Formats: sequence, C-alpha cells, structure tokens
Amino acid sequence: FIIDRNINYTNAWTAAWRFCAFAFWPGDKRTYTNSYETIYEKTKELVSLGGTQLLLQGGHNPELKIEYYEDLFKKLRNDFPTVLLHALSPSEVDHICNVSDLDTKTILERLKAAGLNSIPGGGAEILVDRVRNEISPLKIKSDRWLNVMEEAHKIGLKTTATMMFGHVETLEERIEHMDRIRELQDKTNGFTAFISWTFQRDNSPLGKEFEEKDVKVSDSLEYLKTLAISRIYLDNVPNFQSSWVTQGVKIGQLALAFGANDMGGTMLEENVVSAAGTLHCATIDEIVHSIQETGKAAAQRDTAYNVIKVLTKK
Repeated sequence: FIIDRNINYTNAWTAAWRFCAFAFWPGDKRTYTNSYETIYEKTKELVSLGGTQLLLQGGHNPELKIEYYEDLFKKLRNDFPTVLLHALSPSEVDHICNVSDLDTKTILERLKAAGLNSIPGGGAEILVDRVRNEISPLKIKSDRWLNVMEEAHKIGLKTTATMMFGHVETLEERIEHMDRIRELQDKTNGFTAFISWTFQRDNSPLGKEFEEKDVKVSDSLEYLKTLAISRIYLDNVPNFQSSWVTQGVKIGQLALAFGANDMGGTMLEENVVSAAGTLHCATIDEIVHSIQETGKAAAQRDTAYNVIKVLTKK
C-alpha cells in the first residue's frame, strides 16, 4: 500500500462525460480551481501522516496552460521534496497540448523537468472507441490515450493503466482493452500497475439512464472475476491494485486472493468516486490490518513500488 492523497486542482471540464458526477463545464458556478495555498496545506497534512505520493488530477480547464502546471509542480517540488508527483491523466496531457499549442513530447518533457514523477492511468475507461463514443464522446480516443502513455514511457516516465467497466461495454471489449494495454507493455515496459473498478452509477447522467431502464451494473463478484482474468491475461504487468475505494475494504481485502498484490493508496482525500455516491473510507491502520488478516505481510511502498518498510503485526 501507499500513503497518498488525491487532490483535484480543478473540476472545470470541457470534455465532461456521461458517467461522471464530479466535473462541470467552465462557467458553471460549481466549478473551482484550488489556490496553491489550499494545495500546500493539503500536501503538508499528507507529509505529516508519512505520505509519499501526491495524486494530482483535474479537469480540462481552458484557462490553465503549461505554465500553470510548471509553476505548480516546481512549487510543490521545492516545498515538499520527499513527495512524488503522480499527476495528470493522458486526457489532461492532451488538453494541455491543445491549449498550449505544443506537441506531446515537449509538454511531457517540460512537465518532467518541473517535477512530474509519473502519470496515473485515469481516463482509459474502455480502450474501444465504440464505447468511448457512447460514454465520453468529447474525450480523447483510444489511440491517443495509448500514444500519450507511449510518449511518457519513452522519456522515462512510468505510468499506471486502468479499466472502468460494467456499463455499455461487452465482455469482448473488456478483453480488447486488456490486449491493448498488454501490447504497449510488451513494447515499452512502462506500466507499473493495472487498476480496475466497476462503474459507479449514482448521480451521473449515465447512471440515471441505467436506473430508469433498470439496467444492472457490475457487482462485487464480477469485479473479482474481472480482476482475476486481468491478472492472468496481463502477465507482463507486475502489480495489480485492489479497488477498495469503490468496492469497500472487505471486497478490497478479498481481492488479494483474486490477483491483487497491492491495496493501492490510502486516499486521504477522494472527490470523484464520492461524487458518484460511493464513499468507502479506511484509516492507514485499518488498511494494514486488512492486509495482515489475510496472512500476508503489509508493506508501505513508494510510487515506483520500492518497499519503504514492512509492518509487523502488533
């Protein structure tokens, strides 16, 4: 597990999607962009709890160009040198390219120079354009998501890969998603982990549509089966995270017997999933205990999966 915090620096989004209950269009009175003072205080709290990773993700805010991110990352790197920045999904990187009128390699190199350590795999959803055209038509397509990841891998930025399933995709499309991740991993070996979770339907436009049509969404059993299949199929990806934030700690714990070797982050703060009506919380001690209950050793790691310390049972 890793002690981390997820800070959403803005929720203004020009590529809002049907399954999201968190983001709003620029100009909406519910949008915000956090000040550095706010981000500083949140990061200070993370460090005080022994945290080592800051997960920074936000929207597609047309007012924020590359200079904003360079300034933010440099300040965080200077003020918190022990915290690694795991930040910006491929969709956000693509947006920064567009609003800054710069190519992907240039943007990634400038972000890395400013302090970016790795990139989370958010926004992958299902890497099949039929699905993406239905649930997130304004977001980047599958090839572009993979292209950003490949460019990141080429300059030494490691990333994670994700899959959000249980909505409009077929079982064959889930496998196609995994196959595309596997193919890029064979080429670059840049993915450190794979994280999957089920569609959280509450409060989102797509979820309301499902509810009206009485469409069933994936349950915990299907989550565990899909996790196990991904562990078998993606045999070139070294780590698999348990999605306890969406499934709850007990299912997250059970996931350790279905292929997961990582409980993921402690998530001292989480806004996107909770906006969809799902809020599973756990303290660091509870996460450690849930691992140890299975007979496994609990080890705190860093972003690169280096073990910081192994915690023995009290």
